[in-house]
Amino acid sequence: MRIRKILTLALAMMLVLGLVAGCAQSSATTTAAAGETTTAAAAETTTAAAAPAEKIKVGVIYISPKNDGGWSQAHADGFAAAVAAVGADKIDLKEIENVNDADAQQTETALNQLVADGCQIVFATSFGYMETTAKVASENPDVKFEHCSGYMSADNFANYFAQIEQPRFLAGIVAGRMTKSNTIGYVAAMQIPEVYRGINAFTLGVRSVNPDAVVKVTWTNTWFNPQLEKEAAISLIDSGADVLAQHQDSTAVQQAAQEKGVFGIGYDNPMYSEAIKDAYLTAPVFKWGAYYEQRLAAMLDSSWTTGAYWGGMNDGVVALDTMTALVPADVQTEVNALVDTMKAKGNDFVFAGPINDNTGAERVAAGSSLSADDQFAMDWFVEGVVEAK
Repeated sequence: MRIRKILTLALAMMLVLGLVAGCAQSSATTTAAAGETTTAAAAETTTAAAAPAEKIKVGVIYISPKNDGGWSQAHADGFAAAVAAVGADKIDLKEIENVNDADAQQTETALNQLVADGCQIVFATSFGYMETTAKVASENPDVKFEHCSGYMSADNFANYFAQIEQPRFLAGIVAGRMTKSNTIGYVAAMQIPEVYRGINAFTLGVRSVNPDAVVKVTWTNTWFNPQLEKEAAISLIDSGADVLAQHQDSTAVQQAAQEKGVFGIGYDNPMYSEAIKDAYLTAPVFKWGAYYEQRLAAMLDSSWTTGAYWGGMNDGVVALDTMTALVPADVQTEVNALVDTMKAKGNDFVFAGPINDNTGAERVAAGSSLSADDQFAMDWFVEGVVEAK
């Protein structure tokens, strides 16, 4: 009887131990499975966190080398500044240089190459690219396009430019004060409203301080041809010009001024260098980084919209380059005193009447300013402009 009780107790204890062991094994198995699941989830999260965000691919075409010292370099510097501002880890910039804007096939090939490379937005930075860019944009509705200095647009095609006429006017004051011969030479590229506006704004600045001075214009019919630009500059010097200005993309005009012992006012980009230190006075310049930063940021947050942009000194997209020591202190003071007014009033100040054209006909009445539409259609010269024969 006693043995039976002992056996029964032993069997009961074995049963309890078995149940406890089974529970422990079950608990251990569950814990291990949970550990594996947690580890896998952590690994997946870590992998996702480590994966870099996909960059926005941005394409650009330039008419000349991007280190041309002028127009293309101003754009290239602007893109570099914009990429740095929004984050180089977020932008993949693809650039194609030396795309002739007079060659539609070359332009189309370059634009299509950027599209094929996966660019989500493409910037075309010369006037002559306009119609070809519009065509390629219509063929690629999922890609954004922007064109500098033109006027065409679509849902995926914006245009932009800057009111360079404001620092042009200020540069004209410098030229008007510095000339002794009262003949200022101007090497101009193309006979389009953009160039007429620039010549006229500059001349209005000249004659605001020196009504006896004239601005003599010669045309090259090219945006970028350093040899031709230099030859045109020398011809103006030979005709009596002792200050040169330009609407050209290289520094060749400034080099001619240095070699011939006259003064020079550049364009597009700060052009000062030791090579032209005895000639260079200042330049109306573009600061495209302010605009490009906004547009790249809009691509990153998906807020990009089409439109037409035309900003001025108040937006920080144009400025007058630092005047060199060749410009007397009183002239620098005179010019700098107008900067706040220019920022406040913009092109309304530049083209405020009364303005006559160079035939003597009134174009803008006193008390009014030339409208933006009339500025965009400008094909005439203000009083004081003469064309070189």
